[in-house]
Amino acid sequence: MNHILKSISYIFHPLIMPLLGVLFYFSKTPRFIPEQLMKAKLFSVTILTMILPILLFYLLKTLNKVETIHLDNVYERRIPLLINCFIILLILIRVLPITEIPELYFFFIGILISNITCFVLAVAKFKASIHMIASSGFFMFAVALAIHFKININGTIALMCIILGGIATSRLHMKAHNSLELVVGFFVGLLPQLVLLNYWM
Repeated sequence: MNHILKSISYIFHPLIMPLLGVLFYFSKTPRFIPEQLMKAKLFSVTILTMILPILLFYLLKTLNKVETIHLDNVYERRIPLLINCFIILLILIRVLPITEIPELYFFFIGILISNITCFVLAVAKFKASIHMIASSGFFMFAVALAIHFKININGTIALMCIILGGIATSRLHMKAHNSLELVVGFFVGLLPQLVLLNYWM
């Protein structure tokens, strides 16, 4: 059980959530999107939200600015979060402008707001759960897409609720967060996506 709970934190790492959101959108949208365009967007998002942050993590680790990829220390979160804000801005400007795919544009606007909020909390020495921020943001976006496109994803929603519970349990088990940090993280991820529905639904 110990190994299972620890592995959940790695399997559902925050870095994969933006890409999962893009994959989920492309798999559910009824709109025609050229295959080449989808591949180009997925490739760009993968590079910018996963590969680049991992490379920058190892650079920061070499410079003794961070210790683990989970950023367990509140002080070591600030630089990676700030860098990630610039990466998300780059995605919004160059990869997913509002004129092409509005739903994904506002999904990443929500991610940016959550990142900025998490950065401000880190400066205030509060360690909100980045795992919960990323997973709850993706959860809210998936639910919104189901309503927007009028599709039934009840099974997916049930599975995602179980995953959210598993992530929270994993973070508590690893003593990475307390209950308050998990709850705050959940709402920091979910609320921006919820508020932004007014702009694309």
